[in-house]
Amino acid sequence: MSSNIESPSAPPVPKDAATVVLVRDGADGIEVFLQRRVQQMAFAGGMTVFPGGGVDPRDGEADLAWQGPEAPWWAERFGATERDARQLVCAAVRETFEECGVLLVSDGDGGAPDVSALAPARRRLEAKELSLAQFLREEGLVLRADLLRPLAHWITPKNEKRRYDTRFFLAALPAGQQADDRTSEVEEAGWCTAAQALEDWSAGRRFLLPPTWSQLRAVARYGTVDELLAAECVIEPVEPELPLGGTITSLQFAEAAEYVASMPPTIGRTAL
Repeated sequence: MSSNIESPSAPPVPKDAATVVLVRDGADGIEVFLQRRVQQMAFAGGMTVFPGGGVDPRDGEADLAWQGPEAPWWAERFGATERDARQLVCAAVRETFEECGVLLVSDGDGGAPDVSALAPARRRLEAKELSLAQFLREEGLVLRADLLRPLAHWITPKNEKRRYDTRFFLAALPAGQQADDRTSEVEEAGWCTAAQALEDWSAGRRFLLPPTWSQLRAVARYGTVDELLAAECVIEPVEPELPLGGTITSLQFAEAAEYVASMPPTIGRTAL
């Protein structure tokens, strides 16, 4: 017997992604590196975000030098398979270099690489002409998983067309390196304290999606980068619910009430 009732289509499968909250100590507290994405971006256009992006299938290549916690350690903390965990760590390192020129590696002797000399390789990585593993092998570099910390896990609501399963990492800016804005995906980038970024959000000077807002709140609780890096994080996946046709104020997640209370009225009417 046929039915005239259509079954709802399955939600899009979220794409694995890695985002890095890059921090440094500042005179007024911990500073974070933030980017405002260009309006034309298909996802989060015009919004303030941390460096990051989707996993490249080649991020799972095993033939690379690695220092620090291995894939099983990351898999346990992020609730992922070992292969996925390896891909996520590699994506975090690759995306941070591509998007802001900060490279979480060391040379073969354990020293700091000359990042400025690697600009051509950065362009090749961005153009996907080169995988992270190829890049590290060619330059004799070691991926430094010990410079990263697990921070959070957010999944895009089921009724969004573009969905991401994003693991957030924390990393301190390596000594001697500078973060830049040399990527076509952002219109401006720079450092500010987590507290200032949250104030800018409430004043309508920035647009923060809940995952970014939540990580800024977490960073703002600490006085120094050392304290922040030493903190133990229990990672629980957060997948907000969004009623059909709802606006950003309709999102449902544990901190939703605080998020809505912190936003300016003009943003409260924005549809996702």
